[in-house]
Amino acid sequence: MRYECIVIGAGPSGATAAYHLAKRGVSVLVLEKASLPRYKPCGGGVSPAIQSWFDFDLTPAISVKSYTVYCTWQQEEAVAIDLGDSPIWMVRRDVFDYFLVQQAVGQGAQLLTNAEVKAIEFQKDSWLVHTSRGQFWGSYLIGADGAKGNTAKWLGFAKQKKTVVGALEVEIPATTPTTDTYFEFGLVAHGYAWNFPKADGYSLGAGGFAKQRKAQSFHRILENYASGFRLKLQDGCEYGHPIALWDGFQKLHAERAILVGEAACVVDPFTAEGIRPSIYSGMRGAEAIVNALAGQSDALDNYSAIMAEEWGKEMMWARRLSQAFYRFPRLSYQLGVKHPSAGKTMVKIFTGQLKYSQVAQRGLNILSRLF
Repeated sequence: MRYECIVIGAGPSGATAAYHLAKRGVSVLVLEKASLPRYKPCGGGVSPAIQSWFDFDLTPAISVKSYTVYCTWQQEEAVAIDLGDSPIWMVRRDVFDYFLVQQAVGQGAQLLTNAEVKAIEFQKDSWLVHTSRGQFWGSYLIGADGAKGNTAKWLGFAKQKKTVVGALEVEIPATTPTTDTYFEFGLVAHGYAWNFPKADGYSLGAGGFAKQRKAQSFHRILENYASGFRLKLQDGCEYGHPIALWDGFQKLHAERAILVGEAACVVDPFTAEGIRPSIYSGMRGAEAIVNALAGQSDALDNYSAIMAEEWGKEMMWARRLSQAFYRFPRLSYQLGVKHPSAGKTMVKIFTGQLKYSQVAQRGLNILSRLF
């Protein structure tokens, strides 16, 4: 069967692209290798700013709205940050991703689950996609299959600019969890630990956001961290997963194909936030496909340019700030988190209320004067 666009992957980026394409009348097929809904390791923190990119209410997919953030250094020196009327949304990815893709289906997109993509071929002016459930033709292709997906490699992006790092996530059930969010900066080298609330428990995690010469035991770190909340790792389930961080400007399109989400390495190199940039890239990617179908010859080139201009420039600052912050973590915590106004600024960046370019230069100048 032939479609105007085939989307490989039903995560936030793929589901967003499918929704906006279908809403514009484009015939879309979404291929997902798993059965939905499916669990996805992820802290699940996301900015309410994403609501402006959809014309339907996201509330049913939100597990918790967190209005208070606590930051600590080695589980001490706590800083409380009141988020006022701009909470961090906490989502469970099985619920959130499935909700998004169902909205796409509601607009007319076709969803095929348990359909692992085995190979792709470009023939004349179309893509032939081979899956475990048959073959499908698409005029255009969107690779949204994440950090571990094959689409980027198949499209010729073997030398993709990215920093692949690891994280460990532990889901611990609780009957009456708090709605507060916690970030811990002193236990993990070149990264942080977190405790994100959900309606039925906690998502504890630890991640190092730079390549390490010496391996860290995230399990041991999380055992220590969990004890501070009177939680035990053995009461939950552990999941390790890779994260593909943004690591430089690069082309995100090929012949009648684009990459979105973690397949495009759009993850924030400072906070490792992935949901918001994935959704943004899916939205922008859909616009590019619509324009290409309308006959705009440079539509996909423009997608790469737009992502570089509107996302990449911010991530350039994020990477610089990340390198400085995690190189001098103790001092950075004192100046960049514990200072009365700095913690709120950091959270505003995470929630999309502030841009890195608005604050990073000032922070880097302070550090440069000290060293």
